[in-house]
Amino acid sequence: MRPAQQASAMSEHRRNTRKRAHHAIAVNDAIAGHQLGYVGNLSIDGMLLISGRQMPENALFQVKFELPNGATAKSHTLEIGLHEQWSETANVPGQFWTGFRIIDMGPEDYNILFDWVNSPGGQFD
Repeated sequence: MRPAQQASAMSEHRRNTRKRAHHAIAVNDAIAGHQLGYVGNLSIDGMLLISGRQMPENALFQVKFELPNGATAKSHTLEIGLHEQWSETANVPGQFWTGFRIIDMGPEDYNILFDWVNSPGGQFD
């Protein structure tokens, strides 16, 4: 499937509200320890990653990132399992967009992510 078809097919299957990251949220590989890229947007069941390299097709990742809490100065480290769904070259040279489906996260992380996604500001369908 071509990237334009993927994006179209993906939007038809999107079930949950997404929220943009308004500042850089670094995403790190929890196993290898290196940075994969930055959060573009998040939903309770998926993430758009902006990175400097194309992610392997159909790959699985365990990642960690600091999710800011808008209501307080505190942040929370989320650790989630991801499954690569699609990837395409971004509009900026040398950048790639990768869509991931969240396949695993603990109940506390789910509640924190749910509250963050549904807090005011930056949501889009």
